[in-house]
Amino acid sequence: MYFVVRVTSSQEKITADILETKVSKTTFPIYSIVLVEGMRGYLVLEAENEVACRDLIMNEPHVKGILPTPLSESELERMLATTKKVQEIGVNDVIEFSTGPFKGYKAKVIKVDSSKDEITVELMDVAVPIPVTTKASAARIIEKAEKA
Repeated sequence: MYFVVRVTSSQEKITADILETKVSKTTFPIYSIVLVEGMRGYLVLEAENEVACRDLIMNEPHVKGILPTPLSESELERMLATTKKVQEIGVNDVIEFSTGPFKGYKAKVIKVDSSKDEITVELMDVAVPIPVTTKASAARIIEKAEKA
């Protein structure tokens, strides 16, 4: 069964780590902890029953409670479905910033860190090319690099 736990907004990752550590040290029948992107202030726990879930979250920091109705598997799948297509930014691609202080500027990608969703770029059309690291979501590809 899947249970939705209310947590302090923007503390979801920390709370999930705390609960994961607690599960690994005990015998709670908790099977997974799901951090749903875009669902601020909530975690989803897969547990044998509600009692196990309540025992796990009791007296934990940032945990505010548990929603009374468990999720069905189809509801969870719908929440996890990704409709947004992730753009594959690669080294030597030319991008344009769509938000932030460099909005409208074009730059050449010199490094991609997909684990952090960050790119390092050199701004084009500037006197001195300076490497700038930013979130990949702030940029859009305007020219793909040639495949070697």
